[in-house]
Order: sequence, then structure tokens, then C-alpha cells
Amino acid sequence: MPAKRRKKHKLPFVIIGTVLVLVVAAGSWFYSSRKPGGGSTTGASGAQPPHLLGPADAQVKIEEFGDFQCPLCGTLHPVLKKLEKEYGSRLALTFREFPLAPIHPNAVEAARAAEAAGLQGRFWQMHDLLYDYQSAWSDSKDVRPVIAQYATDLGLDAERLKRDMDSQIVKERLAADQRRAISLGVTGTPTLFLNGRELAPESLTESDLRALIEKALKQSQDGAPTSKPG
Repeated sequence: MPAKRRKKHKLPFVIIGTVLVLVVAAGSWFYSSRKPGGGSTTGASGAQPPHLLGPADAQVKIEEFGDFQCPLCGTLHPVLKKLEKEYGSRLALTFREFPLAPIHPNAVEAARAAEAAGLQGRFWQMHDLLYDYQSAWSDSKDVRPVIAQYATDLGLDAERLKRDMDSQIVKERLAADQRRAISLGVTGTPTLFLNGRELAPESLTESDLRALIEKALKQSQDGAPTSKPG
């Protein structure tokens, strides 16, 4: 084959190879730019008002993206409760709904139940109940009767909760939290942001979280700039 024809024949493969290199490079940049702990971010606003436990002006703010049927979220739940009690007004916790429906078939129903309870002023009570008794309802074929009983136990209007679970406002709150999760690159649960910085999954232990909180408090006291969640 003449040299000119060989060069022309190879040209499409050179172009394809160059494109692939650029794609891989871009993908690597995106991954490294949002590695846990790699930086702070704001993202979409999420459901408003957010479910906030603690003062809005707390020195340390933890934002959790959780799934009520997620076993790891269930394990983290008592740890966060303990830290919230320990640090009091210095720590604020925000919970965002991120049910992983394909993996956890009852997760969306549980999220709707918590949001519906929130419309009666009992979000955190339902939140705690769903996590405390996660193993009791997770495998239910029909979880709504269990949720109705939880609503009754909490002194809620169970019929209203049932209606609110299917309401537009609840659907919109879940969708808003989903948009925020996607905008921050959240792909799994539990995912935590401390003062706007994503935490590595391996740091979600009581001792590591306490160390990170102490570090953030020291930075706040020293006047060091800290990032804030959006």
C-alpha cells in the first residue's frame, strides 16, 4: 500500500484514539475533583425548609443523605444521635432523603412516611422510629400497615399521614433532595458533608467523626475560614 494511502487509512484511528484520551482525562479530572474530602461545594438547594436538628448557626453542620432501609445508615443513626447530644448547640444535623429504590424496595415508602410525619411536626420522631426498628419493617411485603401503626404510636393522624404520603408536597420534597444529591455527586448512602465538605466513607465511625468535629470546632475558634453547605 502506498505511504499516502497508509497515512489516510490510519487517520480515523488516530482521531478516535485522541478522543478516547480526552474522554479518559476528563473523566479522571471529574472524579478527582469530587473525591470525598476533596473540596467544598454548594449544589442545588434541596427541600425547603430542610429537616434541621440543632441551631442554624451551629459551628459545625453535618448534612446527611440517607436511606431508611440502608443497613449502614441504620448503624450510623445512633452514632449521630450520640454526637448530637454530646455537642449540643455547637452541632446541627440536616437530613436529606436519598432512597435507593432499586436496592431497597421499601425505602421510598419510608421516606414518604417520614416526610408525611413532618407535615404533622413529627419528622424526627418518625425518622428515629424507622431507624430504630429498621429490621422489623425492611422486609415487609406491604409496609404501609406497619407505618400506620408507627404513626398511631407517635400520636399522629394515621389517615392523614396515609394521604400525605401520596401528596404532591411530599413528592416534591423527595425530588428536591434528589436534585441536591445529584448536584453534589452523591451516589450512595450514607453520605455526609461536614461544613460543606464530603467525608470519606471510611471516616463515618464515632471516633473519626468526633475527631473531625473537634477539628472543625478548633478551626472555628481560631477564626479559620470554614466552608458552608448550600
